[in-house]
Parts: sequence; structure tokens; C-alpha cells
Amino acid sequence: MIKQTKTKKSARLEARLPQNVYALLQRAAEVEGRSISDFVVSAAKEAAERTIAQRELMQPTLEDQMRFAEALLDPAPPTPAMKRAAAAHKELIDPS
Repeated sequence: MIKQTKTKKSARLEARLPQNVYALLQRAAEVEGRSISDFVVSAAKEAAERTIAQRELMQPTLEDQMRFAEALLDPAPPTPAMKRAAAAHKELIDPS
């Protein structure tokens, strides 16, 4: 259950934990010299950020992977625009 406080820009999170999990969290917080609340909020934030980052990574389908591999192994011939860009790049790099 999340309760929004009125005076601060924060929210409250309540959770029921098995005693052994609470003891583990309390021990970890003590090891780091932090309060259990600070430890849990920090660990939950890191886990949430990691989960979101993993889900936002590009996850190509098998068909996409096959097309990419085929394009690498058998590239299409350069278009006129690609040829002009290559010539312009060469001129910038080696104008002699």
C-alpha cells in the first residue's frame, strides 16, 4: 500500500515480510551502517532501475537477427548517395 504524504514530496511503502527476510535486511543494513529503511529503498531503487534498463534494451527477434546477419554477410551494393558520401569523406580525410 502506498500512501502519499502531504507535507513532503515522498510516498510511503508498507510491506509484510517473513521474519527471516526482515532479519536478513536488518543485518545487511547494519553491515553498511545504514537504517533498514535507507537500505531497502536504495536496494529497491537499484533493482527497479536495473529491471527497466534490461527491458529497454533492444531485443531483436530471431527473424531480425537473421536479416542482420544476412546483411553483414551479403551487403547490398552501395547507392549513389552512399558513393557520394564516401567520396566526400575521402576528400575530407585525404584531400591530396
